[in-house]
Amino acid sequence: MTTKQQRRFPDDFMFGTATASYQIEGGWNEDGKSENIWDHMTHTNPTVIKDQSNGDIAADTYHNYKRDVEMMRELGLDAYRFSLSWSRILPDGFSNRINEAGVSFYNNYIDEMLKYGITPMITLYHWDLPQKLQDLGGFLNPLFPEWFEDYARVVYEQFGDRVKYWITFNEPREVCYQGYDSYTLAPILNATGIGAYLCAKHLVLAHARAYYAYKNEYAGEEGICGITYAVTWMAPETDSEEDEFAADLKRQADWGIYSEPIFSEEGGFPKDLKKLVDQKSAEQGYSKSRMPEFTDEERDFVKGSADFFGINHYTAQIVSAKENLEEHPVPSVYDDINVGIIAVDEWLPSASSWLKQAPDSLLSVLMNIKDKYNNPMVYITENGWSTTPEAGLIDDDRVRYYRAALENVLDALEAGVNLKGYMAWSLMDNFEWMQGYTERFGLYEVDFEDPLRTRRPRKSAFVYKQILKTRVVDHDYEPDSMTMTIDDGH
Repeated sequence: MTTKQQRRFPDDFMFGTATASYQIEGGWNEDGKSENIWDHMTHTNPTVIKDQSNGDIAADTYHNYKRDVEMMRELGLDAYRFSLSWSRILPDGFSNRINEAGVSFYNNYIDEMLKYGITPMITLYHWDLPQKLQDLGGFLNPLFPEWFEDYARVVYEQFGDRVKYWITFNEPREVCYQGYDSYTLAPILNATGIGAYLCAKHLVLAHARAYYAYKNEYAGEEGICGITYAVTWMAPETDSEEDEFAADLKRQADWGIYSEPIFSEEGGFPKDLKKLVDQKSAEQGYSKSRMPEFTDEERDFVKGSADFFGINHYTAQIVSAKENLEEHPVPSVYDDINVGIIAVDEWLPSASSWLKQAPDSLLSVLMNIKDKYNNPMVYITENGWSTTPEAGLIDDDRVRYYRAALENVLDALEAGVNLKGYMAWSLMDNFEWMQGYTERFGLYEVDFEDPLRTRRPRKSAFVYKQILKTRVVDHDYEPDSMTMTIDDGH
């Protein structure tokens, strides 16, 4: 009988790691790059960041990209997912002026990967909007979809000959809810109860425009384009109808509002959520719903505009219809759904307050998306674990987390999920948004005190390398040394 340990990942299953431009690049104002919303916020309002740091230098990939690619080779990656800085390529935000130095940086990065057989997967937008566009309203401006399509076209023109895997947006909830409806990410607008819904409509329209521009003009035979969602598993507290409905409402509010318009058969916003927001808006005295409508033409345009469903997954939440209900601002997304979240003390904690190791949460997410959207093509575009800066190189908790997650990947493949690849978050330590450098997600440790930003592999890097090499999760494997070399065979 085959033991669990001997299950193999298919040879064509794509293994990689993921990063984001603002978190690693540095060079914040070098060679013609203009200010983005994170530059602006961290420079004008530094106290919003836990350690009052910023991404001005970060891991300094702008000057260390060859070392980054060397690390990809050491790990034996098939692919690398990274994002582009819009303001590095288009300093005015608009396509009137292309910054050749910015284009040249990404060309060098891409060519260095391709030289060693590593497949680049590019995210067009990972949270760092040019400040000049934010000054015009950013995602709340109804012209945003046109701006985004223009930017996407410039990028496809510059890199599309070599890059065949594209993601339009990383984590719409974090863009729209956290950035516009709350104050937990840039641009911290806190336009509560209205910002997220307006942003959601403009974001999915922008996505569709960039998708069709790519598919109709640049993709050729093999190019594919999708979108990535942060999908936390929402489990009902009990199997009562009320708790099941509460859990589903939380899924609709967190990612369904951005995925239903693209992946559902009907298109448009999720019905239950829309009904609630319509009803509450009327009760609150608004002349019409705070959730905007799609015209029939817009609904049809957006529907089906993705080749794959990208999943960033880390943890789970237990949702209740009646327990632990909190006061939320009125109006707000979470006041609209009015559900409770139950803490689970038994789940092992990470260095991040929101991240605990929940049993089989990745499998639950993958099965839910398979059933909900008729088994679309899926890539896990992020999955990872945080440690403290003091934790050092022996990160057994991260190793344990990755092994459990990858067993879930094997379970999902056995269950027929159309899952094509897995990107670990992250290749190296980086600027962790509002937490600054107080949380570390890297397979490689970065010394942020060292001007050279030296990178050193953690134990998890050796374990991940072994999984990629053997295509098996071996729970007994222990690296015999902590010296990383490049396998010539890759």
